[in-house]
Amino acid sequence: MQIDLAVENDRITIPQYAMALAHVASLRSEDPFRKVGAAALDFDNRVIGTAYNGLAPGFQAPEGFWDDREGRQKFMLHAEVNLCSLFKRGEVKIIASTTMPCTACMQTLCAYGVKEIYYRDVYQASDAPEIAKTYGIGFERVTDYPLNPA
Repeated sequence: MQIDLAVENDRITIPQYAMALAHVASLRSEDPFRKVGAAALDFDNRVIGTAYNGLAPGFQAPEGFWDDREGRQKFMLHAEVNLCSLFKRGEVKIIASTTMPCTACMQTLCAYGVKEIYYRDVYQASDAPEIAKTYGIGFERVTDYPLNPA
């Protein structure tokens, strides 16, 4: 389901708000091929944090590191994993990510008790839709939000 930009009271919806935050976080990613950002909101829709995909803190990539996309992928920390480092299980209701979580990240989000997940870009190699359905997690695509480059 795609969510349309809200016009009621000139306010964006909570999913749009979360996705705009995730988009801004993605701008910090150092990955030249896929910039992913994520945002977490609590049960009162307050921001818990934002994160993006990248290398472990303090790691300085050697020259040529970014040239080999396949070779460097195993070293990349996903935005959702970085985000989960900011909260405890049961503290987050909503996660927004600029890319659909991969299967492993979706499993992690389930383990953290996340209730709703919003994403912008489809990731075909992910079992996230099936996992969300099985666990009863809200799972929706949001493409209409402020700052979306599309």
